[in-house]
Parts: sequence; structure tokens; C-alpha cells
Amino acid sequence: MEKTNVMRILDQKKLDYKAHFYGDTGAVSGADVADALNEDPDQVFKTLVTVGKSKKYYVFMLPVCDELDLKKAAKAVNEKSVEMLKSKELLPLTGYVHGGCSPIGMKKLFTTTIHQTAEKFEKIFFSGGKIGCQVEMSLKDLRKVIPVKAADITIADEV
Repeated sequence: MEKTNVMRILDQKKLDYKAHFYGDTGAVSGADVADALNEDPDQVFKTLVTVGKSKKYYVFMLPVCDELDLKKAAKAVNEKSVEMLKSKELLPLTGYVHGGCSPIGMKKLFTTTIHQTAEKFEKIFFSGGKIGCQVEMSLKDLRKVIPVKAADITIADEV
């Protein structure tokens, strides 16, 4: 399988990662992807791009079955508010398409926040930069590529 930009960047930095391809499984949703990879959905992270009240862009990574809490997300990046980026703005801004957006290798480096649960896993999975491809690596190594802070950014489950 051909390497994505994400993999080339990781190779350049000599970081340990594993690529997973699930393109032939028909998996679309994050939960389906986790299932196709036979992984815990809490370890599989989606990458969302938002725009703040200040017009700055922010990247949030959260478990695929969770929802971004916009209030908590805004607080994590010291913004009054953030809202989801419109789908059509994603490609020109990041270079990635919806469903294949990786925190690594965007056109510009944006402030990136990952849900705090990522810190309890040895490895996490996230997009390899194209639909059908995921990368597995440690959060510690991801932080060698881009600065990532951890915060509580998801909507809490009702107890």
C-alpha cells in the first residue's frame, strides 16, 4: 500500500508507528473503523477542525464514539466559543478530506487538543491522512511531531 504524507513525516522523524488499512471493509463511521481494526473504540480517535470566535482554527482529537463538547473545547483553547468548520472548508484549509483528516501533515500547524483519555493508552489510532487508512502510535511520539495538549473535551455520558 502506498505511503501517505502522514507516514512519510513519521518516517522522516524516525518514529515508531503501524499503518492499518481498512479500505476494503466498507467501514465509514468511527465505530465501524474501530470494529474493522478489531480495536477498542476508546483508543480510536477522530480529528475534528473548529473555528474560534477569534477566527483562529483549532484541532480536536476525541474517541470516535464520543461527541465534542463545544463549550469544553472552547475553554481548553481559551476561546469564548468554537464551532465546527464547514465541511467544504476542510480541504482548502487542511489539505485533507472529511473522513481522512489527520492531525499530522495539515497545511498549517493548528493548536491541537486530544481528549484526556488518550493518556491512559499505550497506543492510539487516528487517521493516516486518507480514507481507509489509520495510524497506530503512542501519544508520546505523536507529541514529537505536533504539540498536543490533553483536556476533557467530550460530552459526558449520562450516568
